[in-house]
Amino acid sequence: MNRKLTRVKDTSGAATELGYIFTFLLGVLLLSVFSIWTWDIETATRERWNEEAIQMNLDDLAAAVERADEASRLGDIEYTECVWWRATEANENLFTISLTDNSLLLIDDGGALDTEVYISGTGSGNHTGSIDLSGAQMIWVSHKDGVTSIDINRPQ
Repeated sequence: MNRKLTRVKDTSGAATELGYIFTFLLGVLLLSVFSIWTWDIETATRERWNEEAIQMNLDDLAAAVERADEASRLGDIEYTECVWWRATEANENLFTISLTDNSLLLIDDGGALDTEVYISGTGSGNHTGSIDLSGAQMIWVSHKDGVTSIDINRPQ
């Protein structure tokens, strides 16, 4: 028995293997795009919630200043109120809050979260105060001797 071996060009197996490889690479590509897309959604949602929490904090603080102004119009009285600062994901070590006669101004040394909330300024005295928010959980709003102010420390 004398057999002669001949070569046969069969490419069907190679085509199948290439199909598997391309299918795998397409799956990797789709999963990568999906993970980037979900990360962008999560980041945008976190940033929006952070901005809303900061805005709510400033609105609460502005409302307390308005109540102190209302109390100042009643005469020579002292008024004190504590406002709790809601926790945010922002670096609050970089936050400074300033009270002017017509607004509360949040200055973010990190950049993007600078905000201003306007107040009526209808109190019988002046507004003053600037605080670094680093580690603060509460802010005190007080009116004493014709001045409405904000501070981290409880007034005496």
